[in-house]
Amino acid sequence: NTLTRKKETFKPIKDKEAKMYTCGPTVYDYAHIGNFRAYIFEDILRRYLKYKGYKVTQVMNITDVDDKTIKQSQQENKTLKEFTEFYTKAFFEDLNALNIEKAEFYPKATEHIKEIVNLIKILIEKGFAYKSDDGSIYYSVKKFKDYGKLSHMNLNELKAGARVCQDEYTKESLADFALWKAWDENDGEVYWETELGKGRPGWHIECSAMSMKYLGEHFDIHTGGVDNIFPHHENEIAQSEAATGKKFVNYWLHCEHLLVNNKKMSKSMGNFYTLRDVL
Repeated sequence: NTLTRKKETFKPIKDKEAKMYTCGPTVYDYAHIGNFRAYIFEDILRRYLKYKGYKVTQVMNITDVDDKTIKQSQQENKTLKEFTEFYTKAFFEDLNALNIEKAEFYPKATEHIKEIVNLIKILIEKGFAYKSDDGSIYYSVKKFKDYGKLSHMNLNELKAGARVCQDEYTKESLADFALWKAWDENDGEVYWETELGKGRPGWHIECSAMSMKYLGEHFDIHTGGVDNIFPHHENEIAQSEAATGKKFVNYWLHCEHLLVNNKKMSKSMGNFYTLRDVL
């Protein structure tokens, strides 16, 4: 359990039921085999829980709106939906090729704007979120006293990043992160008109809203790669627990990076192989 850094006996919240959320793909390109390492690790976990007699409810999100999907869709001169549907279809073809079992739910971020907006409104009401000059809404990290409990970082040693607008930021910065991004011309046609203003959700809030919709405010297991621990999962805990006042997840499980020549496989380093390349 990443939260406690200990090996623990699994005790479900509800007898013989295991509810798990597995961080899915951002559909802006083909997933690489480093990503599939995570999906296979989650598949083995799922199969083992079933083998032990648990009724498993697994949710895997599809991130179909974020900085990357918008930028890439514009470069290819396609609508966001047209662009992301192509890579979503490819992702499911790859899951089938690897014989990975289907999750019970595959929620898409773009289809859960209502739930995301409602969650942000609760955070504003409770004083954990604030509106910036441009109309974007940020989470105030200093208001959540347990911030850092998953990543076990020394928050005093991190450089304060004030506010970050982009979804991904450096591991060294401690920053208020965007829950809702006010529309600007870089977003083109991608926006929603809501009570929060014209804009779109930040990446981190999407997972909190979708996991709680399908699994409840407190559930058993959350998984992902080690690169999700900070800031993504740390931010998920902060916004979810601030909104509900309950413990978010009991067990956090993370798999290591897949290495290529002793460096992590990643799109940004260009050292990745897709499943299609390997086949």
